[in-house]
Amino acid sequence: MTASDTHRAIDAVWRIESPRLIAGLTRIVRDIGLAEELAQDALVAALEQWPESGVPDNPGAWLMTTAKHRAIDAVRHDVMRERKHAEIGRDLSEEQERMVAELEKAIDDPIGDDLLRLIFISCHPILSTEARIALTLRLLGGLTTDEIARAFLVPEPTIAQRIVRAKKTLGEAQVPFEVPRGEELTERLGSVLDVIYLIFNEGYSATAGDDLVRPALCEDALRLGRVLAALLPREAEVHGLIALMEIQASRFRARTDANGDAVRLLDQDRARWDHLLIRRGLVAIDRAEALGPTRGRYTLQAAIAACHARARTSQETDWIRIAALYTALAQMDPSPIVELNRAVAISMAFSAELALAIVDDLVREGSLEKYHLLPAVRGDLLEKLGRFEEAAVEFERAASMTMNARERAVLLNRANSSRSETVR
Repeated sequence: MTASDTHRAIDAVWRIESPRLIAGLTRIVRDIGLAEELAQDALVAALEQWPESGVPDNPGAWLMTTAKHRAIDAVRHDVMRERKHAEIGRDLSEEQERMVAELEKAIDDPIGDDLLRLIFISCHPILSTEARIALTLRLLGGLTTDEIARAFLVPEPTIAQRIVRAKKTLGEAQVPFEVPRGEELTERLGSVLDVIYLIFNEGYSATAGDDLVRPALCEDALRLGRVLAALLPREAEVHGLIALMEIQASRFRARTDANGDAVRLLDQDRARWDHLLIRRGLVAIDRAEALGPTRGRYTLQAAIAACHARARTSQETDWIRIAALYTALAQMDPSPIVELNRAVAISMAFSAELALAIVDDLVREGSLEKYHLLPAVRGDLLEKLGRFEEAAVEFERAASMTMNARERAVLLNRANSSRSETVR
């Protein structure tokens, strides 16, 4: 194996093993920042040793053992003294002895619930949404600060600051490294699912830049979701989110044309959909519905996605069922975005005129005034009603609001097409 092959192998191992590594260390040293430092030390050791010795048979265990030995050395040499200003004399000695004992005992211990604890602490509601996303991708996705910055088109120092502040906030608040129970579990789990889906959505429909999609982010979100499903197999909404992401990810190849421009769902070549992902998604939604007495919002969205996935052609889509599912979703989790999507379903199931009335109410309400898909949907409805000049104006407005270059080009093309219809 060449040095470059070894480095690629190390990168792959790190992406897979670093969350478990950081999780296990955090439980023992009780400091998420120090745990990451120790994990990074183990990575440096791998980069130094593996090109010569080769990748070990169990690289995850090698990294964990190395990190834990480094932690033992750190404790014994009082490196942690500055991190524990409140502990002096005998108290510090007792804390060091506890950590050394736990580390020595834990060398070959399984991870247990540590990874689940790390997921909940990374997505803790005490952090801002942006901080939760950055910390989750850093600690659980194994991404570097630079990779996160490039994925979200944000300067690297901005991401670095978010991660540092997030760790500081968790430390100052003394957030316990534990899995929440009872009602708190339901509340905190919602935050975890939201973070994973936000990561997926940024990959599925990039909000800025020159690319419509960023598959790597979707893959990170799917991997996190699958890990969570394995750790919480009895939580219906976890499987609902998995189903939603699997089905949406199945459309990747059909979402863009040869030029990288967007292809609308109704115009996509369904032969290019990934039917393995669709089957996995349908299995996940069946599991979610079997577990939950009522459907949660991710399970409802997955049921909507499943309606598209089951239709062999766009003409066979059960739009009446989709409209009913959006109505149920609006009752459970009312929001202007859900209402906008319900309007689209109603236009397909019943009439564009009924849908336009809903969209016009959203325009008057004003909460989506900066959301480019509101004028885009309104333009589509006006076009269906033969009001082509008004539609062109809406498409142009939507194009001026989006930060994604590919999406802007598609919207401007639609504006030109509507104007062409006006001239005829």
